[in-house]
Amino acid sequence: MSRIAVVPGSFDPITLGHLDVIERAANLFDEIHVLVVHNPDKTALLPIAQRVSLIHEAIVEAGLPENIAVTSWSVGLLVDYCRDVGATVLVKGIRSEVDVAYETPMAIVNRNLAGVETVFLLPNPEHSHVSSSLVRQVSALGGDVSPYVPPVVARFLQTPGDVD
Repeated sequence: MSRIAVVPGSFDPITLGHLDVIERAANLFDEIHVLVVHNPDKTALLPIAQRVSLIHEAIVEAGLPENIAVTSWSVGLLVDYCRDVGATVLVKGIRSEVDVAYETPMAIVNRNLAGVETVFLLPNPEHSHVSSSLVRQVSALGGDVSPYVPPVVARFLQTPGDVD
């Protein structure tokens, strides 16, 4: 029986912390679905299709395992996607106690709704302070985001005219 896990997030944009969690999840499970989801509480910088493309390119560029698929989901509950692909686990990166407080109720509801467990992975300490929101702010003000994002994302964000 194949162990399938989903790594959901807005990934707007994907950071090195995200990539670290994805890589470690890929080493723990047989199949990983990196799932780009719309977060109605956030104003997106990049369209979902662009995020999917950048994540795929970052995974290939980093030489991550081939058991990783990248897609998006915008209809229904996250556990509906899990059911559709046979996933029994969600993997979430946790940077701080704020993330734990935010993610714990969702983990309990996902388990109650569909028996989907949530596994929390801590990022490497060098990435624990980085968020997509921080990257968006630094990028918007013309700062260098290359220490925080995969090279493909840094190149994309530094190319004039790519992000409206």
